[in-house]
Amino acid sequence: MTSVPDATSLRRAPVQRRSAERLTRILDACADLLDEVGYDDLSTRAVAQRAGVPIGSVYRFFGNKRQMADALAQRNLERFTARVTERLKEATGGGWRAAMDAVLDEYLAMKRTAPGFSLVDFGNQIPVGARHAEPNHRVADRLTDLLSGYIDREPDEDLRRTFLIAVETADTLVHLAFRVAPEGDERVIAEAREMLRAYLARVLD
Repeated sequence: MTSVPDATSLRRAPVQRRSAERLTRILDACADLLDEVGYDDLSTRAVAQRAGVPIGSVYRFFGNKRQMADALAQRNLERFTARVTERLKEATGGGWRAAMDAVLDEYLAMKRTAPGFSLVDFGNQIPVGARHAEPNHRVADRLTDLLSGYIDREPDEDLRRTFLIAVETADTLVHLAFRVAPEGDERVIAEAREMLRAYLARVLD
């Protein structure tokens, strides 16, 4: 799947297919190098070399490595949304519980398999350990827009607040699970799932 981040996160949006494919290679290289060397030792030159593109191609899209990491985080959110959407197409009659399982399961799958995800996530881990509020607000807003029709609820401020609390809770507990065990401690994940179900049942049932 070829996906590119929103144009607002880029210095210049790709217009032609070849340009979009080059951007994808740059972000793939960035993700791989984040896993290999970390954010501090990441460089635009190393990304260009790994992607097999001139350094000028990197600067065509990004002014620095922070902008590149931000674009990778945005791409992660786009791919996460697409994965949840596909899961919900397969779920029939499960209501908000099926939706919650789809959201949590796909987040865990990306956490375990997506290159660079452990550092950039949806934007809250660069610099490492930073936990700014904006990315979780963005995730909660995206989930509200995505799930409101599925669970037959108005996407109003109450629902946005409900999903924001759920996202913040899941974010904290999933990070705990992956601190306890490299693949995510299943006991912590199970407790997180039960906690989310109890909270959402009180609000959504």
